[in-house]
Amino acid sequence: MNEARAALRPGRVLVIEDDRILAETIQSLLANRGHQAMLAETAERGVCTALSGDFDLVLADLRLPDGNGIDVIRSLKSANTDAAIILMTGYSSVDNAVQALREGAVDYIIKPFNNDDFLHAIERALDEKRMRRENATLKRKLKKSFSIDNIIGQSDEVKKMLSYIRRVAPTSASVLIEGESGTGKELVAQAIHYASERPYGPFVPLNCGAIPADLLESELFGHERGAYTGATASSEGLIRQADGGTLFLDEISELAPSLQVKLLRVLQEKQVRPVGGHQVFDADVRFVAASNRDLKRAVDAGAFRVDLFYRLNVVNIHVPPLRSRGNDVQLLAQHFVDHYGRKTGQRVCEIGKDLAAFFITYHWPGNVRELENLIERAVIFADSEVLTCKDLPDMLPPTVRKPTPRSAPDSPLSIEEYIKDVVVRCQDGHSEIALANMLGIGRKALWVRRRRWGLFRNSAHD
Repeated sequence: MNEARAALRPGRVLVIEDDRILAETIQSLLANRGHQAMLAETAERGVCTALSGDFDLVLADLRLPDGNGIDVIRSLKSANTDAAIILMTGYSSVDNAVQALREGAVDYIIKPFNNDDFLHAIERALDEKRMRRENATLKRKLKKSFSIDNIIGQSDEVKKMLSYIRRVAPTSASVLIEGESGTGKELVAQAIHYASERPYGPFVPLNCGAIPADLLESELFGHERGAYTGATASSEGLIRQADGGTLFLDEISELAPSLQVKLLRVLQEKQVRPVGGHQVFDADVRFVAASNRDLKRAVDAGAFRVDLFYRLNVVNIHVPPLRSRGNDVQLLAQHFVDHYGRKTGQRVCEIGKDLAAFFITYHWPGNVRELENLIERAVIFADSEVLTCKDLPDMLPPTVRKPTPRSAPDSPLSIEEYIKDVVVRCQDGHSEIALANMLGIGRKALWVRRRRWGLFRNSAHD
């Protein structure tokens, strides 16, 4: 690390050393690298100074007039100080070094030392300290971003869902989240994780339907080198990556039967064995699964293991579709208008009455994802501060461009009719991926509908 970089991110260092000349030499070396160093000559004074100040690093000599560096490490660690600690010693004893590291020191330095080696050790410790602090800050921001309070909605169904989340989050129970595509099941999973007792552990998402079954086993459970052709290096797998946190298994209904058996074993034994391996590893993981299908029906049809279902379905949370949430659609729409207005720099701040009426009468087959997608595009192309239906005419089927009251008998299109209408009108100008995103459904779901309708397109548009 060069001096310019260090000067940009100075550290506060406490040097506990009874050799005044050496202590001042260290202070000078650190000052030349842009760091601020304070000195203490005894263990007692060093510990008091460390606990009363916000230090990034403490350098403690092994032998001090009133104690030793090991005692300093113990005192600081028992007080839960955030500072990194390095032990300095003129006695190259392996036992001392091992004990220092065991007590919580990040490194040790043997005197006399080479200045470059000394400074490299200092910068490495300060970098690790900064990284830990930045990670902690990021995790606090994530926890705030995915707080339960950030889930928008005032409908009775959403209030009931939030009540379930608040009750289950502090427990270690597995959770099954069910709801249509685009309703926000992953957002619910994140809210559960960040309100749990492991919010600073990893949140690891996996879409079980997005990875071929022959690759999913390795992705989930990990593999040893040489376990199969192409396995040139070992992989720990997502279960082990989620250790101490939460593994979110989206589209769990797509999991192959053979993998259902292996996942059940992990849930039962709290251990995982990589593909091709003999060693088992502890799995301190909370499992949250989600499905856009009725998993109980899949069990009844023999497509999903009943024992795995009950292991995952300790608590069931239903995420309601947007069309059943009443005025929540207006709250969400305004939230997205504000968000994308800030993001794009567009001065859009209001939703017109015609568009608000459309929001209330529309079926929202793609749910919240479709609403967000629609608002983002409308904000980008808006010509005024008020969003109206004219800002998105190509996004609406003809029969809903002029909304009619919900009570009109034949006015709203069915979900299936709407999806087909959009596909027919827009397929010449959009790829399959763009069409699926527009509708808030997966590309596979769009393909299944095309096959059912007998409505195919030229492969050049894929």
